[in-house]
Amino acid sequence: MTELEFTPTPDQYAWTFGGVAPVREVEPGTVLRLWCDDAFGGRIRSVTDLPSAVLDPRFLNPQTGPFAVRGAEPGDTLVLHLVDLTPARDWGASTLVPFFGGLTGTDRTALLDDPLPELTWIYELDRARGTVTFVARRSEFSVDLPVAPMLGTVGVAPAAREVRSSLTPDAFGGNMDTPEMRAGVTCYLPVNEPGANFSVGDGHYRQGEGESCGTAVEGAMHVTLIVELVKADVAPAPLWPRIESDDELITVGSSRPLEDAWRIGQKEMISWLGTLHGLDRLDAYELLTQISLAPLANVVDTNYSAVTKVSKAFLPRVEPYDGLHASLRVRAAEL
Repeated sequence: MTELEFTPTPDQYAWTFGGVAPVREVEPGTVLRLWCDDAFGGRIRSVTDLPSAVLDPRFLNPQTGPFAVRGAEPGDTLVLHLVDLTPARDWGASTLVPFFGGLTGTDRTALLDDPLPELTWIYELDRARGTVTFVARRSEFSVDLPVAPMLGTVGVAPAAREVRSSLTPDAFGGNMDTPEMRAGVTCYLPVNEPGANFSVGDGHYRQGEGESCGTAVEGAMHVTLIVELVKADVAPAPLWPRIESDDELITVGSSRPLEDAWRIGQKEMISWLGTLHGLDRLDAYELLTQISLAPLANVVDTNYSAVTKVSKAFLPRVEPYDGLHASLRVRAAEL
């Protein structure tokens, strides 16, 4: 397997999905070893750093990429297998940002309430123990939490030359903020533009479902992934992001209101079950009702994201995309 290492300089960050020239072109089958900065661009380093003082809202969620995939055309499926996610710093940061988060007034949920006080938490990473430490700001409480690295953003260029902020999740992927985007999974995304032009970033050392306050334990990340491509004549592209793990099939819908994000993920899973098992959509709808889990991804971004999960244990053994995930797991183990 061809391997490519890439660490962006600050002027090489992408701040949008779409509208950015690729930093590299890669062949399907390439292993990428990447460095990704945190959502704050490394500007929040201590509890005295406040968002309004050190952050520019135009420059949040710096993306590593985009990468063009040789031979990718609209209608194909981009395949990204996350081999390894390793924290690149010994600390992560989380903040309360004015008028941002799930339990405060926002520009969309306009209230007369004042913004919540700005506070910053720094989580120290203990690599040997595999923990990050929460330390309360207003009491003596502290607790160690298991590290659970994930990527908040994985996405391709949107269709029709659209350009979207790196804060946004949608059908192209983007800022989905789902803890399911962890090492060992394979992500399937629709190719909308020649080359796909995908980028990744927004490392989280851990995050609860929903990302309640709007920020996870944000941290820079070393990312190893394998790039693959499924041509349209082999299998149709999904309409929305799909994720496959060893044990589950996962779809992600993003929209507002939240129930529409849930509906998208459910409908995409019905389509996937129909393709895999030859099910009529109403039979798939009934089956999904009895076996699906529906955790939240985020309820804070410009679109909300909801996940639909189905355990493979409930279904006859059928390998999506001709067993591509299992093949990628084998290749990853060889690295």
